[in-house]
Amino acid sequence: MSLRKIATAVVTASVMTACASTGVQQLKDESSDSVSEKIIKGKSTKDDVRGAFGDPTETSFTDSGKEIWRYKYSHSTSKPQNFIPLVNLFTSGADVDKKELVVFFDDEGIVKNYAMQSSKEEVKTGILPQ
Repeated sequence: MSLRKIATAVVTASVMTACASTGVQQLKDESSDSVSEKIIKGKSTKDDVRGAFGDPTETSFTDSGKEIWRYKYSHSTSKPQNFIPLVNLFTSGADVDKKELVVFFDDEGIVKNYAMQSSKEEVKTGILPQ
């Protein structure tokens, strides 16, 4: 294979990188600071939170019956080598950005506490994941 064909394959693979998002899209551009502008402890209600972020991904309850809402968002971008034949058998993967918002309500449905977390992960697959 000529150097020109290899270069063309690399450029094509770079342009073709695939992306995928799952979860609550309202979290996409949120940070701890922006969430703190939308949720106020002791004041914001379930309706306020639902209005800002939509329906939660998960709902659970504490032993004492207090409600907890979880919002999750994930965005992955495929690595360029995923699109290069044969190379992708040996090494491939994705970069993943994750966000999670957890909101804890009191008995009256008022926000008692909340936490916003962001993380970046790298998923590696193939015969030779490093």
